[in-house]
Amino acid sequence: MSFHEVRFPASLSFGSLGGPERRTEVVTLVNGFEERNTPWAHSRRRYDAGFGMRSLDDIETLIAFFEARRGQLHGFRWKDWADFKSCTASKGIDHRDQAVATGDGVTTEFQLMKTYQSGAHSYARPIRKPVDGTVTVGLEEALLQEGGDFEVDLTTGILSFDTPPFSGAQISAGFEFDVPVRFDADNIQTSLASFKAGDLPNVPVIEVRI
Repeated sequence: MSFHEVRFPASLSFGSLGGPERRTEVVTLVNGFEERNTPWAHSRRRYDAGFGMRSLDDIETLIAFFEARRGQLHGFRWKDWADFKSCTASKGIDHRDQAVATGDGVTTEFQLMKTYQSGAHSYARPIRKPVDGTVTVGLEEALLQEGGDFEVDLTTGILSFDTPPFSGAQISAGFEFDVPVRFDADNIQTSLASFKAGDLPNVPVIEVRI
């Protein structure tokens, strides 16, 4: 899949509408009970970038970005303003925010993760597109130094250690991240009259698996 490591203008995604989507297959039995299953291990996010358009200059910026991506052809980064960092919205990033993995004394590469917890249940989301300059990593809560203790691949979200963390060592991280997406249509329809009348263009964006 072709992917451009460029972020959709954050000022335009700020007012967008969207969030996570799940796929659940529901079968109702003859006795009225249900069986539910899902073919998806991970959720997929959808957005409508049209809600972020506030001026004709914004429309021009959108069209230029759309054309440079060749419509649906190339993926790109998207900032989800409702969910873009390892901590809650009101807090600052800390290297202890998210439990990433436990060392085994052999493995040197680990995927960045964000865990969503509700009661006794949780969902661990792989983070593939961390933001440059925001990743902090801890080992047994001690802050590590990027470039010395570890490296992070900004295109995959993989943490790499020169020395394997010892067996049982708790690896944690804090970070900002983008969502890998593409446009979900090969056309954008808008007009000057309708935009001035408050009719926003429909610009669907969908998360891609990478």
